Amino acid sequence: MDQLIEFASNHVFLAGIWVALVVMLVFSFISGWTSPVKEVSTHEMTQLINKKDAVVLDTRPAKDFKTGHILGARQLGAEELRTRDFKKLEKFKAQPIIVVCAMGNSARAVAASLAKAGFSEVTILKGGMNAWQSAGLPVAK
Repeated sequence: MDQLIEFASNHVFLAGIWVALVVMLVFSFISGWTSPVKEVSTHEMTQLINKKDAVVLDTRPAKDFKTGHILGARQLGAEELRTRDFKKLEKFKAQPIIVVCAMGNSARAVAASLAKAGFSEVTILKGGMNAWQSAGLPVAK
């Protein structure tokens, strides 16, 4: 313990980085548990689509959407996503909505906005389209 304190006092910058990394790691775990938006795997997503008629919302740019997207996925334009205009999705408020982006990172903000807007069951695809394609699941072009 004395060596740890001595190291921290001699290398304040490194110790500060280490503390910041630990805090960020703890925060990411806590925010994941307390968030109203949960992540689903590709298998869980296919079950939601097949059994509960879930709606897939693709948040990637139109160019990426046209090169390949999940069958039946809907896309909102960049302006609609920026302003959080979800009027096109109003009729799906009671259905599960799965938000998909390229890697699973940017979908969380859109999903949180959907949950705030009153959508009952909003999830995101863990790993995004990369995970979907890596699993060898069908893609429409």
